[in-house]
Amino acid sequence: MSDTNGAEVLVANLEAQGVTHVFGVPGAKIDPVYNALVNSSIELVVCRHEQNAAFIAQAFGRLTGQAGVCLVTSGPGCTNLVTGFATATSEGSAVIGIGGAVPRADRLKQAHQSLDTEALFRPVSKYSVEIGDSDAIAECVANAFRAAEGGRPGAAFISFPYDISHGPATDRKLCPVAPPRTGGGDAEALRGAATTIRGAHKPVALLGMMASRPGTAEAVREFLRTTGIPAVSTFQGSGVLSADMIDQFGGRVGLFHNQPGDRLLDSADVVITFGYDPIEYDEELWNADKNRPIVHIDCIPCDIDKNYRPTNEIVGDIASITEQLGSELSDMPPFALTDETREARNELDEIKARGRSENSSPAHPLRVIEEMRKIMTPETTLALDMGSFHIWHARYLHAFRPNQMIFSNGQQTLGVAMPWAIATTIARPDDTVISVSGDGGFHFSSQELETAVRLGCNFVHVIWRDGHYNMVEFQEELKYDRTSGVAFGPIDTVEFAKAHGAVAIAVTDVDEIGPALQEAIGTPGPVIIDIPVDYSHNSELAQQLLPNQIV
Repeated sequence: MSDTNGAEVLVANLEAQGVTHVFGVPGAKIDPVYNALVNSSIELVVCRHEQNAAFIAQAFGRLTGQAGVCLVTSGPGCTNLVTGFATATSEGSAVIGIGGAVPRADRLKQAHQSLDTEALFRPVSKYSVEIGDSDAIAECVANAFRAAEGGRPGAAFISFPYDISHGPATDRKLCPVAPPRTGGGDAEALRGAATTIRGAHKPVALLGMMASRPGTAEAVREFLRTTGIPAVSTFQGSGVLSADMIDQFGGRVGLFHNQPGDRLLDSADVVITFGYDPIEYDEELWNADKNRPIVHIDCIPCDIDKNYRPTNEIVGDIASITEQLGSELSDMPPFALTDETREARNELDEIKARGRSENSSPAHPLRVIEEMRKIMTPETTLALDMGSFHIWHARYLHAFRPNQMIFSNGQQTLGVAMPWAIATTIARPDDTVISVSGDGGFHFSSQELETAVRLGCNFVHVIWRDGHYNMVEFQEELKYDRTSGVAFGPIDTVEFAKAHGAVAIAVTDVDEIGPALQEAIGTPGPVIIDIPVDYSHNSELAQQLLPNQIV
């Protein structure tokens, strides 16, 4: 009999893979792994809810490129991961989930917490497996990491039956493993794309989620700088262009087709997409009834759609393809700045100036954005929840570093901001970390404030407060001229924070926002800032909307 059990083999492989943190909630069917972690170099972060553990692991994976790991028990411990896994897979974040399971003998019975979690996770993961034998532990772990981190990153799930985790196992390590590397583009496809771009008069680049990976972003940035092609980005594609390239940036696009960047994109006679996925911005909104050529550059093939059928498709390593395409075009003079690009920049600058002049209380959203702009530095990371505030930030707050602003743009998941802030303090310990939510989304994960206090996380969490699920509210008003199910009761944020051992600042006047942000940044530990916001201005977000654009 082996002196090593299955849980110890799994943990040894996690260590060999370079895992530094595991985020989770314990339980009886997974406690052998928790016990094995005690003797490992891995730091265990106990969370207050499994969904938040998945969110933290997701942000860790997005920011580092190395899969974050979450560890939960059987039954509801696993089901609570599903939202986080759907978010991660939709949004290109590498996550490994390890879930306890009943002993194999009970697998097909109505035993306590028996559940086919392998099947449960298949639709929301790139890889889902139940370990059927102790000899397969190392194989399953290695393949989970390769799946999660390879291609377009996403979630991978391992169901770990209790009898295997608790029973004897061969001490085998197959980690570390690296995801398979893809090469550059096909030569003929590259020549075809170059010919398409050479024939353009007003090309525009659409930067998607995979363009914002650090190595890729640098290649795309250099390509755009050299060719002079203007760009717009999806929300997740933020931070690709550097500050010195601001004249080429037409802003971000997404959700609603009514932005300066949309008009620039509409004017294009050729669109070049870098790492774009339609889940970020529906092709029907920006490319319906258009016959212009599209050059699609990504790590995976696209799905053909009636509104998205690329003329040229180049699949492989995006950075390598971009460099190769730049070489194909190296003899071309840069494209001249177009009137449409200037108009987009001028309109965005006018909106920025307006934010400085808004002095009403409760605060106009643009004034809050302006105060955020003042305290943002290149070393700031901003984690955004989902809500009306998310749209204001995505449209009007610039960032010039990949993943400097992180969004939930695929699933638009509520409650991610604070867990993401916790992850950011671990992944980017030297950054100033700020997270933002509405007062509705805040309480989807506010219990993790205790986790942040326990870990000594330094971040500022800003709440835009109005007492409603406002992103739903303003769209219901547009659809029905009335609202339903969007109001909830008040919570004293200051007392709530104090009960968790944290600091909170309640803003009562618009002129207090800037000083409150400065004070919070200088205060150790997590700090909550509560800002009353006037969301009546959300009607501006919906200007020129068509009925099918209301989501």
